[in-house]
Amino acid sequence: MLPLSLLRAATGSPLLVELKGGDTYNGRLVSCDAWMNMNLQEVICTSRDGDRFWKLPSCYIRGSSVKYLRLPPDLLDKASEMEENEQPQRGGRGGRGRGGRGRDGGGRGRGGRGRGRDGGSGRGGRNSGGRGRGPKS
Repeated sequence: MLPLSLLRAATGSPLLVELKGGDTYNGRLVSCDAWMNMNLQEVICTSRDGDRFWKLPSCYIRGSSVKYLRLPPDLLDKASEMEENEQPQRGGRGGRGRGGRGRDGGGRGRGGRGRGRDGGSGRGGRNSGGRGRGPKS
């Protein structure tokens, strides 16, 4: 399980965030993104030395400044359930390639490999030989 999927599962849950500078933020997670930037609501901020406190209605925390997160203990079960629900939705054969050709040849015309209108190699036309070497002899 990836940390980001665990954090996304924590949306709506209370959590504690400690920053690299030592300040801590206790609040309810509203949202997070791929860089672990977070929006919290109903936040209590504690200074590095623990002698000052601030109550904030909401705050934004940049993910690169986070030292660690403390999440609710039951969140691991919730995250694994969410991950299982996402698995069947992923279709296809996997990978990050260009995709399959399908029934009709992939929509690339008769050449099948994206040769353009003139059927050439895509670099200078049909008889150029490609890569600037001049005409074939």
